[in-house]
Formats: sequence, structure tokens, C-alpha cells
Amino acid sequence: MQSLNSIPPNAPDSLESPGLRHAEDPVWNFFDVAMIAVFTLITSLIVLVGLAIPLAIASHHFRGIAPDKLTENAVIVVPVQTAAYLLVVGFMMQILRVKYHADFAKAIGWNRPALRTALFAVAGGGLLALVSEIVSMLLQKWIPKSLPIDELFRDAQSAYLLSFFGILVAPVVEELFFRGFLYPVLARATGAIAGVLLTAAAFAVVHQGQLAHAWIPLLLIFGVGVALTTVRAKTKSVATTVLMHASYNATIFILVFISTQGFHHLEHAAVR
Repeated sequence: MQSLNSIPPNAPDSLESPGLRHAEDPVWNFFDVAMIAVFTLITSLIVLVGLAIPLAIASHHFRGIAPDKLTENAVIVVPVQTAAYLLVVGFMMQILRVKYHADFAKAIGWNRPALRTALFAVAGGGLLALVSEIVSMLLQKWIPKSLPIDELFRDAQSAYLLSFFGILVAPVVEELFFRGFLYPVLARATGAIAGVLLTAAAFAVVHQGQLAHAWIPLLLIFGVGVALTTVRAKTKSVATTVLMHASYNATIFILVFISTQGFHHLEHAAVR
């Protein structure tokens, strides 16, 4: 059974390999990754206009609300982003299937983990979340009291929707992009360690809007990105990082659930 510290002799070089020989050789390239990023941005905007605005018009709850305020409501944001993410995954699959005639799961290194590795990922994600929360509390005076992501937690319904999205949707799509597509091309071009750091940096940059560009939360997200990408580099398994990412997010939401007495006192919510 393969563990984080035990890679089969015929496996690609790990982070500690002499000279850091390139361990990744994806069939796609930087242009393909850029295409996915651009497709994600465009699709999100199109779905926002095509789904969110009609939904808001049809519902009396959102009548009179300015269009730019719709993106601050989880009841709108979660369905829109979920629909956009489904289209993005379909686009990823088509790139590999049509352009490279490759099997999607095999090409990105999905590699379902053994039970022991899966349990490690779940435990590791939970521990990472606890450490992140402890560091956030210790450095609280340097963190804005209210972050954009906190504004989405308006009521219990919003909190449950965000929990669904944050645990079951976002980890899958984000890991497919960052650890599935981006990391391999960066590692091939720059080496494993630089690939890990650059992927983590990109991961943090994508989340900066949710964190008001505050440097402490961004450093914490960067650290989470380093941990996730290191696990991907060592295990060669995107499925493992999906489990770890989902566990990280689940732990954060559980802590919020406890601190707000079942999402009933969301004025105390603080998501980092």
C-alpha cells in the first residue's frame, strides 16, 4: 500500500528526488490551462446574466435589488456557481477527449486512494482547518473584522447552501483545475518545489476577493494550497486532495455551525 512517505520504485520522482527531475508530463500545456481559466470567467458571467437575473426577477424576494447586489446573496450565488462549475468540468473533459484523445481520470491523475491514504487525507484536512483557525485567532488584530465571504452568511438557509457548495462542489472543481491541470504543467516547466509554490500562490490569488485582499487570510490560504499541492505531488492523486480539501472546508463549516448555535446567530460567523 502506498503512503505519503513510500513511493514505488517505478513511480515518478518525488519532491525529494535528486536534482528535482520533472515528475510530471501532462498531455496538455499552459495554453490549455489558460483556456480553462478564461472559460471559467466567461461562463460565470454568462450564467450570472442568464440564470441569476431571471431568477431574481421571477422571485419577489429579490425584486428591487440592484444586479450587483445579487452576487452577495448565497441563494443566487450557489446555484449560479454550481451551474457554471458543471460547465467548466465538461469543458475540461472535452479538452482531453477531443484535443488529446485521452481518458480524463487517468490523464489528470485522479487515482482513487487506498483506504489508509483516504483517511489520512480526511484527518489532514480537518487538522489543517483547526490550525488555520488557531492562527487566525492569534493574528486576529491584523484581520479585517468583516470579510466579503462573511457577508454571504445572511441566514441559516444561506449557510446551509454555502456548506453544500463548499464541501461537495468547490473542492472537486478547484482541485481538478489547480492540482489536476495547473500543477502538472508548472512542475514540468519549473520543477516540483516551484510548481507547488506557484500553484499555491495561484490558489490564494483566486480567493483574494473573498478575503478583502487581507494579507493574513491570504497567507493562510497560501499555506493550505502548499499542503494540498504537496499531497498531490507526493501521492499523484487528485482524488486524495479532493478529500483533503472537502474535509478542510467541512471542518470550517462545522466550527461555524457550532459557534453560531446551528447557524442561528450568524452575526458571530467568521469564515477564513
